[in-house]
Amino acid sequence: MKNPILTLCGLGRRDEYFKGRATNRRSKKSILVSAVILGAGLLASAPLHAQTLRVGMTTSDVPTTGGIPDNGSEGGRFAGYPIFDALVNWDFTKTDQISDLTPGLATEWHIDPNDHKRWIFTLREGVRFHDGTAFKADDVIWNFDRHLNEAAPHFDKAQARSYRTYTSMVEKYEKIDDTHVALYTRVPFSMLPYLISRVFMVSPTQYAKIGNWQDFQKAPAGTGPFKVEKVTPRTSIELVRNDDYWDKTRVPKLKRLVLMPIPDANTRLAALRSGQVDWVEYPAPDSIPGLKASGFQIVTKPYPHVWAWHANNSDASPISDRRVRLALNYGLDRKSLVEMLGGTAIPARGPWPDSYKYFGRPSENYTYNPDKARALLKEAGYGPGGKTLKLKVQVPTAGSGNMVPLPMAEFVQQSYKELGIETEYTVVDWGTMLNTMRQRPDRPGAPHLDVVNHGLPISDPTQFFLNFHGSSAPPNGSNWSLYKNPKVDALLDKAFESFEPKERDELIAQAHALVVDDAPWVFVVHDLNPRALSPKVKGFKQAQSWYQDFTQVTVDE
Repeated sequence: MKNPILTLCGLGRRDEYFKGRATNRRSKKSILVSAVILGAGLLASAPLHAQTLRVGMTTSDVPTTGGIPDNGSEGGRFAGYPIFDALVNWDFTKTDQISDLTPGLATEWHIDPNDHKRWIFTLREGVRFHDGTAFKADDVIWNFDRHLNEAAPHFDKAQARSYRTYTSMVEKYEKIDDTHVALYTRVPFSMLPYLISRVFMVSPTQYAKIGNWQDFQKAPAGTGPFKVEKVTPRTSIELVRNDDYWDKTRVPKLKRLVLMPIPDANTRLAALRSGQVDWVEYPAPDSIPGLKASGFQIVTKPYPHVWAWHANNSDASPISDRRVRLALNYGLDRKSLVEMLGGTAIPARGPWPDSYKYFGRPSENYTYNPDKARALLKEAGYGPGGKTLKLKVQVPTAGSGNMVPLPMAEFVQQSYKELGIETEYTVVDWGTMLNTMRQRPDRPGAPHLDVVNHGLPISDPTQFFLNFHGSSAPPNGSNWSLYKNPKVDALLDKAFESFEPKERDELIAQAHALVVDDAPWVFVVHDLNPRALSPKVKGFKQAQSWYQDFTQVTVDE
């Protein structure tokens, strides 16, 4: 007799994605265990409620809900913007173009004309936290103290490190009056508003009532369109509508939003088909035709996101040789990978898609050219008559923006095997990979890795800066690759010092072209942000952004 939970999870059948690869057998076992646990949780879930949207996330656990969400950018998508606001938010209204910034808890911001390191923010009046207290300038200072002031009694030692990438440019901050604050950057930095769009504001009064950050996550108070009602670790986050939300155009039409971590794509699919959830992130590509035939909605849209191999550019790795990195980029059949992904991605030539305004004019064009790849490897001393190129790669089982990482990793492994390259995978959960990327690969005692296989949004120039500027190595940024090109650094420094948009955009495009030509990563694909929705879900308009707006969604009874 078939196990009913395995049947629900889609594991009662052979998984075509994992045929015969010894490197993935351990990960299959871990997925099976997690699927049983998650499947049991889904079977025990609450009955349907009118106007409740239940979402199957790709995360392996619920993101933290205290205003510094973990689980990568997916944590920000689900446990960030729905619950909290930043001084600067993202605009979801213009879905025909890449999303940009919009006023949040600040109605306006500008640079001090006499000091280009001083930003002045005018605060929105009439905003209240979920606990009923009024938002004011003192709260902004208190929240930045949480991140940056180690002497503050509420300094968040456990979590502030994970957000240092977004606060590292802030040197100091001050209250001007009840409705104005000033933020000072270490150097002139014209893109500061993008960085602090991830610094969410929480209620100091609610924190004082609870007394510590760990318990605060059980009953947080932000200012966002949804309020946290209940957090059940490894099972769900239950949110309810904030009827008093300050932006009356975005008071949620839903009564409830329930977020469930379901890392395995087959489990998410089974939960959607059985009616246990109404919405799943990244449906398994081979399931899409069947879902469409059954009346489910498949929503896709291009946006700035890349699934890539982050190469270790330190001297300790053979991949630090540019010829090797070029070979890896030319030796990958991206079009066939896109076919395997059911058209839910497009080939990547660089961190940003070719159509993006910052792409620039690089010289390299990474079409599939195995002969060129072999010639580059031979020039670097690898292949017949030379050494065998062996690479150790860390890959996640699932997680934020990683699509279906194990089948994709298997495809890449097979492609490189045909070039004589041996790829050894270490399969880890998403949290472990995030910890890896927050530390330098060349630190004393670090286990050797040549590559971290990671998908991430590069939604604005600050994300590009954090991944490719030489000063952005961990813990100051996301440049795990330790990539450093003085020309790129100089272009980005000049761009971020400029407050003239046209000049700034051209400098960033020049820097991007150099990064494409240097190939510090293997640029694999840009995904199309696919998600599958029940026919009962109405009103969702997908933004060209990693983040999405849930406030306009409804669910038919």
